[in-house]
Amino acid sequence: MERGKMAEAESLETAAEHERILREIESTDTACIGPTLRSVYDGEEHGRFMEKLETRIRNHDREIEKMCNFHYQGFVDSITELLKVRGEAQKLKNQVTDTNRKLQHEGKELVIAMEELKQCRLQQRNISATVDKLMLCLPVLEMYSKLRDQMKTKRHYPALKTLEHLEHTYLPQVSHYRFCKVMVDNIPKLREEIKDVSMSDLKDFLESIRKHSDKIGETAMKQAQQQRNLDNIVLQQPRIGSKRKSKKDAYTIFDTEIESTSPKSEQDSGILDVEDEEDDEEVPGAQDLVDFSPVYRCLHIYSVLGARETFENYYRKQRRKQARLVLQPPSNMHETLDGYRKYFNQIVGFFVVEDHILHTTQGLVNRAYIDELWEMALSKTIAALRTHSSYCSDPNLVLDLKNLIVLFADTLQVYGFPVNQLFDMLLEIRDQYSETLLKKWAGIFRNILDSDNYSPIPVTSEEMYKKVVGQFPFQDIELEKQPFPKKFPFSEFVPKVYNQIKEFIYACLKFSEDLHLSSTEVDDMIRKSTNLLLTRTLSNSLQNVIKRKNIGLTEDARHAAEEEIYTNLNQKIDQFLQLADYDWMTGDLGNKASDYLVDLIAFLRSTFAVFTHLPGKVAQTACMSACKHLATSLMQLLLEAEVRQLTLGALQQFNLDVRECEQFARSGPVPGFQEDTLQLAFIDLRQLLDLFIQWDWSTYLADYGQPNCKYLRVNPVTALTLLEKMKDTSRKNNMFAQFRKNERDKQKLIDTVAKQLRGLISSHHS
Repeated sequence: MERGKMAEAESLETAAEHERILREIESTDTACIGPTLRSVYDGEEHGRFMEKLETRIRNHDREIEKMCNFHYQGFVDSITELLKVRGEAQKLKNQVTDTNRKLQHEGKELVIAMEELKQCRLQQRNISATVDKLMLCLPVLEMYSKLRDQMKTKRHYPALKTLEHLEHTYLPQVSHYRFCKVMVDNIPKLREEIKDVSMSDLKDFLESIRKHSDKIGETAMKQAQQQRNLDNIVLQQPRIGSKRKSKKDAYTIFDTEIESTSPKSEQDSGILDVEDEEDDEEVPGAQDLVDFSPVYRCLHIYSVLGARETFENYYRKQRRKQARLVLQPPSNMHETLDGYRKYFNQIVGFFVVEDHILHTTQGLVNRAYIDELWEMALSKTIAALRTHSSYCSDPNLVLDLKNLIVLFADTLQVYGFPVNQLFDMLLEIRDQYSETLLKKWAGIFRNILDSDNYSPIPVTSEEMYKKVVGQFPFQDIELEKQPFPKKFPFSEFVPKVYNQIKEFIYACLKFSEDLHLSSTEVDDMIRKSTNLLLTRTLSNSLQNVIKRKNIGLTEDARHAAEEEIYTNLNQKIDQFLQLADYDWMTGDLGNKASDYLVDLIAFLRSTFAVFTHLPGKVAQTACMSACKHLATSLMQLLLEAEVRQLTLGALQQFNLDVRECEQFARSGPVPGFQEDTLQLAFIDLRQLLDLFIQWDWSTYLADYGQPNCKYLRVNPVTALTLLEKMKDTSRKNNMFAQFRKNERDKQKLIDTVAKQLRGLISSHHS
């Protein structure tokens, strides 16, 4: 029973468990039902559970059936409504299908229009993008087109600027395009092309300048001529080989066109003829005749391209070559003045151009380069002028050449070039000019003397007398008092020669004009040339006349002519002696003869050199007379009263001058003298000077009066006079100690010697 109770209890417990599990299954999510079912199979009553589960399912089915039965009529109604709706839906479907078909048919054109609109919008976007790209590319293309136009019209400097903008500003914005890459690759070639073309323009400029340097120089020299009022010196004087220019000259001018983008000009130089200009109109500046724009362009282009030094070296090298060509004179330059003028014009033109380049560019040429070229030009020009002028024998051509050289020098001096060497060279040409004048006047004198009858000029009236005196300033009171008819004491050749001498002096003066010489230098030049004319040219002509046997000169006329030679020669010596300027109080010992005496000796040598055509006796007499007159004049100069004091130093200088005279006498200026004959003219001076310089008073006083006395020609009165002049200076002069062994007081010695000389003079007179 208990067992049955226990079984019953267990059955109830199992049923309760099964009930719980069923509730869990009904309420639990299907995902979590696994553990619940697991508990069923873990127990032993799963069969009963299945039964329980079947019972529960049936209960639920009955409830469902009850519910369905309850709602069946509504379901049927719903189905009925649904069937009705299906018909309407079919109708709606048919309407929608029909509407869709109609819509598709009607929208086909719209779709086509929409496609067209889509394509248009796409094209519009493409066009807009293309326009934007073109807006970036067009400036590049325009700049490139501008570059090509500039290069085509040879405006190289703007082309270089355009190329620079193109490279740095425009091309980087469109660098991804292929044509831009082509441009970038082509830029170096364009630069080289610009360099080559600009250099070609420069070469054309240099060639043009070389060909037209003479025109540039001619203009510059005309400017200088106008400023100096030299129109009548070169261009207006008719000379051999030089024709007067017409009043109208055509000048060469280079066209200049200024553009804002260019530093100077962008047009190539071209040669144009300008209108004729009258002489009285202002001559244009030489720099105005040249278009320097090729130089400026090329300089700027090479500077921008970083090759300025290359350009400078090239320019200077080429101009040096041109300078050498310009400085090479033509072989026949000496034949005409035009040859010299063209040579000078080319040189002036060259340096006018270089001077303008110097002042209008920064560093293309510098002063050192210009000075170097000028030094070379100066040396070559002077050498050429020395050579070619030496061939000239016409004094008129030499004078015209001198005027041209002065104009040449003054023109270049205006531009700052030193021309002192040219004026120094003119002094050399002056000597040559004098020689050509002497040759010309030798012929003139010869013609005058050949055509003369050597008879006194007869005059029969006061008018004729004044006419002759007007030609030759002859004054003779006795002749003026004589009644007409009367005769002058000379023939026709005298006034003619006198007038020709004046013409010679005028010709010499013409050469000295504009040489920047002082009046003293001009006077010396005229004096020197005139002396040569008289002592050499006229003298030779007269000598030839005198030697002719067919000339009817009387012995009294020959004697008078010879005496005139002696007199004039002595007068000339006196003129030189007037130039003597001794410092009688000097304490210095000289080492050379005085300048005036050197000039005097040179004059005597040249004079006696032309005396070879005179009779030997006349030449010897003239030479001895000159030496005696010179010695006497020197003695008087030493002893004259105005010289109150003199020093031993002054005496030493005087001794050097006497030695110069003795050397001249020993040289035999005139043949025919015995060995020491001519020197005897200076024996008095020599013994007097030796006595004082050697201070040999003991010998003089002891041997005085003896035939073989060492100082036989020294007069004691002369010695005392000279000693008195040295007496007051002995205290200041300390030089005696160098010439006397005796160191006693010199004042006492001089007093003693003077006392002895006075005694000697007294005994001699008594």
